[in-house]
Amino acid sequence: MTIEIHGLSKIYNPDSDFPVHAVRQVNLTIEQGEFVAIMGPSGSGKTTLLNMLGGIDVPSEGRILIDGEALNDLTPHQTIAFRRDNVGFIFQDYSLLPVLTALENVEFVMQLQGHSERECRHRATALLTQVGLKDQLDKIPAKLSGGQQQRVAVARALAPQPRFVMADEPTANLDAQSTSELLDIMQQLNEKEGTTFIFSTHDPRVITRARRVIVIEDGQITEDREQ
Repeated sequence: MTIEIHGLSKIYNPDSDFPVHAVRQVNLTIEQGEFVAIMGPSGSGKTTLLNMLGGIDVPSEGRILIDGEALNDLTPHQTIAFRRDNVGFIFQDYSLLPVLTALENVEFVMQLQGHSERECRHRATALLTQVGLKDQLDKIPAKLSGGQQQRVAVARALAPQPRFVMADEPTANLDAQSTSELLDIMQQLNEKEGTTFIFSTHDPRVITRARRVIVIEDGQITEDREQ
């Protein structure tokens, strides 16, 4: 699944006296199976760009093509279906459902996809075990540490077997060991299953692991390098 971006811009409050140009005329191609870090200072447009790529936010200008199909042209219902079936999100604030257990949070998207209860339970248990939470399945988010909640968020993002994963500062609240373990899991999925990973990050630990680094400043790409 190839992502192509042409002339992408996002302007908040465009009709006000102080419009905010979060992303400015970005052109970019990300191929299936890449492991990409988007880095830049706070307010540079990283998260906005990530949200537009994942169909969460709508561009002010430009087009996003997914395997040649314009994401901008999808209806709201089609956009929801696209996100459900193709994109895994890892948010900095976890965004877990507070009334659901770790297991139920991971099962939820798979249930929306129509998988059986048995399939959901099996895959969710396997993923939570893989991220080191085998003994925390029945705990709600409030009973988990920040690092544990982030692990649940990672497992949830991977549960529906997405074509690509959008990760917004996924290691911001993790210690060195947890970060290393989670990045190992992501790299294994990237290499074995061809899942595309796109990170918004300040973390040098993530940047070191990335095979491609895109630098964005003031909403524009200033550097794009392989490593």
